[in-house]
Amino acid sequence: MSLRKTISILGLAILSSGLCVAQNFTLDQVKSYPFPNASAAASTGNNIVWAINAEGKRNLYVASGPDFQARKLTNRAQDDGQEFSSVRISADGKWVVYILGGDFGSNWNDAGIVNPTFDPNPPKVQLWSVPFSGGEPIPLGFGESPAISPDSKTVAFTRGGQIWSIPIDGSSEAKKLFNARGNNASPIWSSKGQLAFVSYRGGHSFIGVYTDENTPINWISPSFKRDNSPRWSPDGKSIAFVRRPGGGGEPQNILGGRHNPWKIMRSEVASGEAKELWKAPETIPGSYPSAQGGTNLHWAKDRIVFLSYEDGWQHLYSIPEDGGAPLLLTPGDFMAEYISLSPDKKSLVFAGNTGPDPLDLERRHIVKVSVDKADMEVLTPGEGLEWFPFITGDNRHLFYVGATAKRPPLAAVMNLRNKKITWMGEDLIPNDFPADDLVVPTQVIFNSIDGTPVHATMFNKEGGPAQKPAIIYIHGGPPRQMLLGWHYSSYYSNAYAMNQYLASLGFVVISVNYRLGIGYGYDFHRPVDGGTRGASEYQDIKAAGLWLKNQSFVDPDKIGVYGGSYGGYLTAMALGRDSDLFAAGVDIHGVHDRTVNRVNNWLNPNNYEMAKDAEYAATVAWESSPVADVDTWRSPVLIIHADDDRNVQFSQSTDLVRRLEKRGVDMETLVIVDDTHHFMMHKNQMTVNKAIAEYLKRKLMN
Repeated sequence: MSLRKTISILGLAILSSGLCVAQNFTLDQVKSYPFPNASAAASTGNNIVWAINAEGKRNLYVASGPDFQARKLTNRAQDDGQEFSSVRISADGKWVVYILGGDFGSNWNDAGIVNPTFDPNPPKVQLWSVPFSGGEPIPLGFGESPAISPDSKTVAFTRGGQIWSIPIDGSSEAKKLFNARGNNASPIWSSKGQLAFVSYRGGHSFIGVYTDENTPINWISPSFKRDNSPRWSPDGKSIAFVRRPGGGGEPQNILGGRHNPWKIMRSEVASGEAKELWKAPETIPGSYPSAQGGTNLHWAKDRIVFLSYEDGWQHLYSIPEDGGAPLLLTPGDFMAEYISLSPDKKSLVFAGNTGPDPLDLERRHIVKVSVDKADMEVLTPGEGLEWFPFITGDNRHLFYVGATAKRPPLAAVMNLRNKKITWMGEDLIPNDFPADDLVVPTQVIFNSIDGTPVHATMFNKEGGPAQKPAIIYIHGGPPRQMLLGWHYSSYYSNAYAMNQYLASLGFVVISVNYRLGIGYGYDFHRPVDGGTRGASEYQDIKAAGLWLKNQSFVDPDKIGVYGGSYGGYLTAMALGRDSDLFAAGVDIHGVHDRTVNRVNNWLNPNNYEMAKDAEYAATVAWESSPVADVDTWRSPVLIIHADDDRNVQFSQSTDLVRRLEKRGVDMETLVIVDDTHHFMMHKNQMTVNKAIAEYLKRKLMN
């Protein structure tokens, strides 16, 4: 074993024991929080369900009104990397359906088996059901996109590009409902028991309606377009959907901005003929929204609701169900995400970065608004953060997840009449969780290299030397926003815990909300020269380093950088372009060559034509890649990657390692075998976290 690796392992062991410095808590303690996600509420009554990940041990919990006492529904006791997703609850509240396994939300192979325990017989990725009242979960076989029928008896799902169904109690085998060309997905039930779905067929897609085994599929207004997002009318007679242009046409320029058109259509199912209800403004902000939930199309009581960026912010609009002028429901300089329609279809609730405090721009609060008027009400004002809202089936309670800067996320229910809040799961937070020792992050705003205002959150523990080493944390995505408290994503909740721990070690940490991120309007989110088109967002990272260098409480020679995914990409760019500014860094599963899987399609398309700027765009993509700057890379780096990554190819790091080895750059590496981009196994996430902290401490704290 090399001396370098021996030192690294020794430092890791010392760090994990909490003895390396006089911090107030260990990394294990601050990472012991239970994380709630994958929540749902029944459309009648007041039954609710959510998942909790407690140090890798994942389980479902349920509760019912009026007392909403949390009850454990499953009994999984192993840290095995098997995650809950697509959690659903039947309309009558008597059944919970979910997928266990896979890494859903990945860029590819999200339904593939995840096996970080190296089990010779790994668990299958499959659909399950379990009675809300309790009992043994029932395996329903492999399936994705589960949809429970209105009568709560049947689950429709996708398998192998077709739509299947199975009794919710597993009393008989699953059956394929029909055979149709294309990749058929996204089943959604009508109130009458019909199934709408999307049939993806390459450059075009159709909306189909399945009635029964004796009735031919009804194709809704088939065209040379891409149709998606079918939504049933309350009476089950009509469908609203989104229509976008089909594939082909003259090649458009790759660089610069352009309008991405879309429109909302309506069809009477009996006729299958569609009419246009609304067309997006032909402006760049009016393009098809790329935020969470896409268009967030809903068919409310007598109006159709959607999300658009047309006025420069992610706002909700509604139109009459027969078409007409759009009504802006959520005016103001803020965004709406995680949007749900109330069971009575009269109002919407969502998570928004708005409220009475200017700092709410860096938070999330639950907001309620009617579908037919702009009567917004912030239901959860204050210094906390709240997300994932649902109104219960009795229309009397708000179910959501909330946190503060110090208290980790918990499930909560608010009585909508008296605003009384019931918190659920507080007993799952370990007694030694260091809530009182955490710092409250502060807002920082500075100008980027080109003058663009950039927001960041700073973690700086009181005391210590007059000048401290500093670290810039760079989030991934990149459409993300780091907040003034615990985050609603498990990946960034982990980052928040890491930044708290690094601050406890004596670092000044700032988490930069660079352009391409959400929360600050369309122009910030979608710059025309971002990413492969010029990497303008890197200016914000360099500006953060320069801002730190000019602070009297920061050691200007000890500024480090770390981040994962897109944050790993910008970390590598920082170390390659500005080694004089950034003394060391940790690059976690970053993208390093932006030309991979892109340039060949630009320069060698499957036809005669190519975009007029294809050659120049390829050059810009290369120059927007960290590998283009390895000749000036002098700063030491730790490179971390899991080799079952389904978001960023493992070869991106293999390639960078070879290039840095050739140039003799001070480099260390950590490979996590058979885990994914999201480090599904808690043990593996802790190995990564401890390696990050040990490396930054060793390189920046002498």
